[in-house]
Amino acid sequence: MTNNDPIRVGELRTSQLLHTFGIGALVDLPNLSVVVRGLDAWKSAHAAPLQEDRLLDAVRRKLGPQVKELRSPPWVPSTANVFDEWAKIGVPVSAFPRWLRCTKCQRLSSADSGAFDLISTAYSPDRTRYVHGCRGEGNKRPAAVPARFVMACESGHLDDFPWVYFAHRGQVPETGEHTLKLVEQGTTGEAASVLVICEGCNDDPNQGGGRSMGEAFGPENAVNLPRCRGRHPHLAAFESCDQEPRTMVLGATNSWFPTQMRVFSLPQGDTALKDAVAGHMNTLKAMAVLPKDIAEHTIRQMVFWPDLDEFGFDAVWDEVQAQTADTEPDGATTPSEDEEVDLAGPEWEAFTRPEDMELPDFTTKHVGRVAKNHRERLAEVVLVPRLRVVSALYGFTRVDAPEFDVVTTDDNRIAPLSAKPPEWVPCAEQRGEGIFLRFAEEPLAVWEASPAVKEREKQLVGGHERWRQARNLPPADWPGMRYVLLHSLAHCLIRELSLEAGYSASGIAEKVYARGGSDRMAGILLYTAAPDSEGTLGGLVALGTDPDRLGLLIDHALDAARLCSSDPLCAEHAPDDHDRLHGAACHVCLFASETSCERNNHYLDRALLVDTISQDLPAGLGYFR
Repeated sequence: MTNNDPIRVGELRTSQLLHTFGIGALVDLPNLSVVVRGLDAWKSAHAAPLQEDRLLDAVRRKLGPQVKELRSPPWVPSTANVFDEWAKIGVPVSAFPRWLRCTKCQRLSSADSGAFDLISTAYSPDRTRYVHGCRGEGNKRPAAVPARFVMACESGHLDDFPWVYFAHRGQVPETGEHTLKLVEQGTTGEAASVLVICEGCNDDPNQGGGRSMGEAFGPENAVNLPRCRGRHPHLAAFESCDQEPRTMVLGATNSWFPTQMRVFSLPQGDTALKDAVAGHMNTLKAMAVLPKDIAEHTIRQMVFWPDLDEFGFDAVWDEVQAQTADTEPDGATTPSEDEEVDLAGPEWEAFTRPEDMELPDFTTKHVGRVAKNHRERLAEVVLVPRLRVVSALYGFTRVDAPEFDVVTTDDNRIAPLSAKPPEWVPCAEQRGEGIFLRFAEEPLAVWEASPAVKEREKQLVGGHERWRQARNLPPADWPGMRYVLLHSLAHCLIRELSLEAGYSASGIAEKVYARGGSDRMAGILLYTAAPDSEGTLGGLVALGTDPDRLGLLIDHALDAARLCSSDPLCAEHAPDDHDRLHGAACHVCLFASETSCERNNHYLDRALLVDTISQDLPAGLGYFR
């Protein structure tokens, strides 16, 4: 926690700080609730830089050119002494909500009122807690727990619930003693059975006194609550806001949604030495002008030297000189400010290279053949025994989730990571494995041009347009039928592979490469990754080693897509009539977990894969019929 003497209150994994408990998120600890502070409060000196130029360029398009680098969260190796410097280095947090309730007398008051004291234990940070002055059994001071309710708005603001305002129905008293209590009647725990009582107003719950928290939810919310104050507790700042706040239960899943970008680390050289040096050239190129003996002393002190040590300094120095000589002038390849960074194109080129790659963070192996019954449509299978995924957090939303590339999230909804434009953003890296499937272009193009597909496309595009109109969103590009086809196949395979690979379906993610025009793409990457430095166990790659076995798994996945237990409702779903972004798809057959799908379960239709029981669809629609 952040104050003059930092107190360690718990632990989080690096990946959690991007996906679950990032900047601005509430972390529910055993005895506390805290909010992760903004980047202004982080100690960047202990945050190791991560080299990923493609991701950095993409982040700059979102946050501005002042972003200089990507960094992992601050961390120092721990020792046996909890009073060493490592215990004071970490991600800063502040107690939130600030209103607490005594577990014995039910007193409800602010942590700043002086009614509560913070008790901490260096050896047991999970036992850090607030206590109240009243005495319980054995003369112990009872614990004070965070109040159950907070307020949030669609602009990303978060605030304490206005307890005094709410208890007095908008008439905040100016004089007198007004002690609040939060009393729960019954055992259901629902908001309607929770009463806010003011003892100074002689509220007696047995005589109908107090106010039910049920009045803070639903249609009455706008009438019974004040306007949003525009508070960002992670920045300790306020700003103007015209949104109507919503009452939210502490720990609600819609209190924080990350907005982030993710890329795969691609080889920057054809050998391990070239790739390793290229990954740190932004720093090493400044050393190239120094005498070798002086540069050696400096380079060996750099934090990334362990990545290069195995090659020896002489080999590293020669490679630095060679890459410096080949480097183009600064700005020669920098995209314009209005140009979007193409994240998919370089990845497609790397996965479709004809030769195998053997690098620490990118290893590919081409399978010699494809299963006989899939040779017409499946061009090649590439195993990826090693890959590295780097994710960057550039903001977050509250109340409503971002649409994960379906809709460009309004910048007004994305809350900032810092009070000033950030010069760096937090990142996390994971290592794992995957299977890449490239599909033949010719039969796919023939299928796209068929009358049956064109007819189905009109229905899907109609749903796409009406879905956006219903939300007052501007028109957006339709991703195309090949995307819907490959996306649907990826979901079918995720379910089938999870049964064989030993990973849960939520642990297998997708990346769909579908593009028409001059730079055509048609492929899917199914992968799994973990924060461990050694990556994952190889279960996915093992399934692709035998072409016949992989072909059989594809057959099983397609057979499962023919019939859904929600049929005929699922198969006969008309996207243009129901304003939906999917056709024949539902939670039973195609929908995947949030961690797996890159499009939030939109743009799916199993009718494009195989024939379903629907009699309303045109004949010959299924690509794998």
